[in-house]
Formats: sequence, structure tokens, C-alpha cells
Amino acid sequence: MKIQKKTLSNGLRALFIELPDSKTVTVEVLVRTGSLDEKEHNQGISHFLEHMCFKGTTNRPTAMDISRELESLGAHSNAYTSHNHTAYYAKSASVHAGKLLDVIADIYLHSTFPEFEIQKEKGVIVEEINMYKDQPDSLVDEEWNKIFFKTGSMSRPIIGTKESVLRMTRKDFVEYHKKYYVPENTVVVVSGSFDQKKMFEDIKKYFSKIPQNPVSKRTKIQVPRVAHNVSVVQKKTDQAHIVLGVKACDMYSDEKYATAVLSCILGGGMSSRLFQKLREDLGVAYYVYSQFSQGQDFGTLKISAGIDTTRVKEVLSVINDEVAKISKEGVGDEEMYRAKEFMIGSMYLGLESSDEHCAYFGVKEIFGLKSELPKEREARIRKVSKDEVKKVARKLFAQSFTTALIGDFPKDFLGK
Repeated sequence: MKIQKKTLSNGLRALFIELPDSKTVTVEVLVRTGSLDEKEHNQGISHFLEHMCFKGTTNRPTAMDISRELESLGAHSNAYTSHNHTAYYAKSASVHAGKLLDVIADIYLHSTFPEFEIQKEKGVIVEEINMYKDQPDSLVDEEWNKIFFKTGSMSRPIIGTKESVLRMTRKDFVEYHKKYYVPENTVVVVSGSFDQKKMFEDIKKYFSKIPQNPVSKRTKIQVPRVAHNVSVVQKKTDQAHIVLGVKACDMYSDEKYATAVLSCILGGGMSSRLFQKLREDLGVAYYVYSQFSQGQDFGTLKISAGIDTTRVKEVLSVINDEVAKISKEGVGDEEMYRAKEFMIGSMYLGLESSDEHCAYFGVKEIFGLKSELPKEREARIRKVSKDEVKKVARKLFAQSFTTALIGDFPKDFLGK
């Protein structure tokens, strides 16, 4: 694997990840804008804009023109929006590298946002919102964000609300695109087997004419100091869904490696402590996992589970006992070894394709992180000590959990 970065005169970055043995190529454009950049009145616009970029360009006037061309190349294409960034990508056989770049560049540069398509897509996104509302495991995570952050963009769903989606206009999309889709906010990543010289010449041809507009500075997210916040949402379900979480370190902190190991030991696989306790020993949960997420200003460590509605209090007690135990006693040699090998193995399994390499290195580049090679990340994970994990556990779990629950609970559940 060979990685090379080049920067255009307008500030746009191009990242090339050569995988000589790959039979595929992926072209991805990442833009450092997401729901964190939205205000209450336009919440969901980053995600809606992502949809609209596939609805027609000056060179490919309709959504069918775009999809027909990509599928004629045997390509798989998609896009996604997060709190922090948006990405557009296409993957196909290596021989089509130049054509993939042409289509993805066109989507980024020349989307026309047709008025009639905006009106149709409003209905699509409203149905997407309805879909998530019917998925309690998604809804409980949204509820957790709302009570943890209380106000601001992080407290709102990435997809927006029905009301915010329905009031968006073509002018909103044009202005948002002009403000955030600027060279210094953008990284073009090519991964797989390709002619780097030719691809860079094409990137210059497509992207070098974009004006060097100033980058809008992102407001630093302030996580409020909270007491033990609990939200119980009453919903007719056969299973209760819970999320417990605390604030953790950001993506730039060296503490992230020990935090990731801690998260894996707690709920990173079938041999993890919480999986064994809740599913194997008690038979009370189908899914249970711990997730460490990192942002630019903060991170979160969350424990999620789908459990028997009648045994919620028992499960909460077990989780609290387990985090108290790991904070007090630390972890053992065997589970440290097992967790590290599981993390490292999962990383390499996830990097078996060109699209995963785009995501792995592209996200690091968009946020100014060092392009950490997989071998370097493996070394950092192996270097984590038991003392570091115990120290992080004590720090994190000295905080009070914020807890969200969704289910068909009795009226007096948890004293509510």
C-alpha cells in the first residue's frame, strides 16, 4: 500500500491510496460539513442536500442519467451524512477509475437542485423519518442525544424533522452548498488500482477552478455538565431499548486508544463482559454493545441494549455494578489480549476493500489527523496498558450516566 497526498492551489486536498493487488477502485469526495453546521431553522439540510446531489447535474440532467451511467460501469454508489461531514462515493472495476471520478466530480460541482425533485424528495425523507420513528433502537439513541446535549445541533437528529424538511427551498440548498462545499473543506480520495498521474490530472481539471472561498468556522460544541439525566419514552414495543452514556475524549486525544480498548472489553464482542452478563448469564438481552464515538470537540462512550421490559431495573443495576467493578479492579491479562486482538482483527477485516480504505484515510484527512497506517494503529493498540484502561475507566465512570429508555413501561416506572 502506498499513500500520497497532493494539494491544489485553491486548497482542495487529493489523497491517493494505491492497492496494487486490488481489482477495484473507489472514488470518494468528503466535505467537512454536517448537522453540526446547521441551525434550528434548517436542521436536516446537510442530509437533504446529500440526497439532492443525485437528482441531476448540468451534464446529467436527471437522477436516471446518473444512476444509469454508474450502473453501466458496474458501480456501487452511495452517500452519507454525519454530524461532522458528508461523503459521496462510487466503486467499480479498476478500468473505470476515470469515469467514476467524472461522475462523482459532477455530482459535487454541478448539481442543479431541480425544484420538482426537491418537492418529491421531501416525501421520501419524511418517510425516512417515519422509518426511524418505527425503529426503537434508533429512536432511543436520538432521545439520548436530546437529553445529553439539551440544546444545539448535537441535540437534534441528523435527518431533521418533518417540519424543517417540508419548509426547505431551492434557495436554501444553493446557499448552503456555496457556503460549505468549498476547496479547503473538501478531500478527494482515490483508493485501489489506478493510474495516479492521470487521476491527479483529472482532479485538477475538474476541481481547480473552484474559487478559494473562506471556510466557515465551526462553533465549538460545549457539552453541558449534567446530573443523572433519565428519559423514559413510552412506546408500544415487545422489548425495551436502553442507552447509557458519558462524555469521553475527542479524536485528537491519545487517550482514545485506551478508551477504545475499554469499550471493547465492556461490550465489543460476544466474549465482552456485558454480553456475557446480560445475554449468556441472565438471558435478558438479545443485543448489547458498547460504542466509543469520537468528534472534534468531545467523544461519547455509550452502552446500548435491547432487553426484557420487565427486567430493566435489574439490567441497569448489572451495568452499573460492572462499570464500578472495572473502575475499581481494572482488567485482566487475558481479556486485554482478547480485546486487542479482536480490535486489530476487525480493523484489518474492514480494510479488505478499496471503499473501506477511502473511508479510513479520508475521514482522518478531512479532520486534520495524521494518516495513521493500519500497522501504526495496531502498534498503538498493542501498547495500551492495563493501568491506562483502569485510569480511563475511573475518569469516565466518575461521571453520572445519562440514560434513555424506550418501551411499554408501567405508569410508575422508575418513579415517573
